[in-house]
Amino acid sequence: MCLAIPGKVIRISADIPDLKMARVDFDGVVKNICIEWVNVEEGDYVLAHAGVALCRVDEEEAERTIANFRRLLMNMEVEENYPLIIENND
Repeated sequence: MCLAIPGKVIRISADIPDLKMARVDFDGVVKNICIEWVNVEEGDYVLAHAGVALCRVDEEEAERTIANFRRLLMNMEVEENYPLIIENND
């Protein structure tokens, strides 16, 4: 099973010839991902998996999904009795 995460496009880059890339904010974790096959603009939300944007998503749906992920993480921290640490290694 795969998991696609919503993120907000903060900057579109043309630094790599023939490959459209963007800086995307995944709830505080910012990554470079490929947006070559998705028509998006800065400020749009995308679903991404394995460094590739799969589709553009509605802002309201993206924010709702992000809020659900936050609740899930908080519940995991409480149940497991240890904090989950998400690192931005980019």
